[in-house]
Amino acid sequence: MRAHLARVDAVIVQAVIAGALSFSHLHDLAEAAGQNGWKAWAYPVSVDLLLVAAWRRMRQLQRAGQAAGGPRLWFLIALAASLGANVATAGLLDLDDVPASLRVVVAGWPAVAFFGGTLLAHAPHLPEAPTVPVSPTGDTETRPAPATDDTTDREALPAPLTEPEPVPKRIAAEPVATSTPVPAPAVALPPALVDRVRAMAEEHRSTTGRPADPDAVRVRLGLPPSMTASVAAHL
Repeated sequence: MRAHLARVDAVIVQAVIAGALSFSHLHDLAEAAGQNGWKAWAYPVSVDLLLVAAWRRMRQLQRAGQAAGGPRLWFLIALAASLGANVATAGLLDLDDVPASLRVVVAGWPAVAFFGGTLLAHAPHLPEAPTVPVSPTGDTETRPAPATDDTTDREALPAPLTEPEPVPKRIAAEPVATSTPVPAPAVALPPALVDRVRAMAEEHRSTTGRPADPDAVRVRLGLPPSMTASVAAHL
């Protein structure tokens, strides 16, 4: 970061120094050519503004992929005026006795600069390049797929059948023989348990007038379900 700032500061300082020297040379030349007072200070401003405007317009046309011949011509004219003033004030020209041709050039410069600045300012506006919107996730906007001709899709599909295909008849499922549960053989009960079963059966018959249910007797005795047949055999 510090290296970047130092590099920028050096460029700015160099630009300020070069601009100040060029500005001073243009002022001295204009003053030597007979332009006194504020007129001498206006010449360097006019030259530098035309130089910057031509450079910016040239770069815009180059980025847009268009010809930049006009702005490049005005950039060269302004650069020649600035370089000529710098060279003329280096001792090659006697500023106390300026030639008449140089006085004509300096006097005619405002009209040339005004014409060039007008052409650069009223040049056609360049269209901006279209930008593609981006979503918050980083992806570009999804564009809808181009519509296709319905006739082409219909031709690509196979033609429907004129007659429906016969539906195969369902074959009746044959009944599956299910195995009937075989009752478990009766297990012999102990004599004490047999007496208990018969006593409970008699008690039920005397109370309700109906024979006792073997399964109910088995539940009251706390026997497993497999003993139901044994209980029924002794009722």
